[in-house]
Amino acid sequence: MFKRWEKIFPSSAAGRRRVWCSLLATFGYILSPLSWWNDLVVNIPIAYVMAWPFALLDERLFLPSLILAYWLTNVLGFVMLHRGVAGLMSGRVPALSLRGNLLVTLVYTVAISLLVIFHWLPMPQELVELIRTPDHG
Repeated sequence: MFKRWEKIFPSSAAGRRRVWCSLLATFGYILSPLSWWNDLVVNIPIAYVMAWPFALLDERLFLPSLILAYWLTNVLGFVMLHRGVAGLMSGRVPALSLRGNLLVTLVYTVAISLLVIFHWLPMPQELVELIRTPDHG
């Protein structure tokens, strides 16, 4: 029974480093714009929650804080992915196309901005009002 656990959670330092780097690379990939589904499922909800307090202070702060939080999640994802892969490869770091990754992030940022500008992504105040006053009609 413990042999299975040793495969998953190795007792050696090298094994623990592999597990840690694998987790780091996995979570980095999930946060990075390299996966097509992550923005809708991960990054936009995280950015939305991070922008919410700023929008409650002033509605004009929502879009800039949403964009900043979105970019930060993507950058954090790239950093985590890079460090995880570099740790797994032991010095052989694969070349990542920074230009391509930044272009994808820019396109998603424009799309998110349009969602906010055209009110397809509701402001936090609108959601609070929906929660407070349920529709009885």
